[in-house]
Amino acid sequence: MDKGEESLKKSGRVYSISVSPHRGELKKEVPEAVFIEGMGIENDGHAGDWGRQVTCLSFESLQRVNMEKGLKMGPGDFAENVLIEGLDLSPLGPGSKIRLGDDVILEVTQVGKEDHPSIVTRTFGVSLLPKEGLFCVVVTGGKVKKGDKAAVLEE
Repeated sequence: MDKGEESLKKSGRVYSISVSPHRGELKKEVPEAVFIEGMGIENDGHAGDWGRQVTCLSFESLQRVNMEKGLKMGPGDFAENVLIEGLDLSPLGPGSKIRLGDDVILEVTQVGKEDHPSIVTRTFGVSLLPKEGLFCVVVTGGKVKKGDKAAVLEE
């Protein structure tokens, strides 16, 4: 593996941020969002004092599903809050930390979840959250914009 491939796995960028006011809805892309420590993303229905405040997915996973299934899914269509591009999320598990922008730190609490036919599965016939979704809590809050850097923090 050359240094370019190595750096691609450890850092990337925020491809998109998406929110919805209520749970069970597809999310809409926003240019920036405020992440609140211990709560989640301001104006998102999943915010609260629980372990799945923010959902992250790999942008490359969305692209793969679009190609394999002939879909045109975009930001928020998998009910994710943050699509991260250029960062290998697959080795992350509970306790892993991701920095978004300069200030925000997310801690992974869960990888995947049961797919009780969600609106995503019913609408598009496929969902990435059951196997690839990273469910996180906000450890350190702040503002994140589309295009901000994203990086896995070393233990």
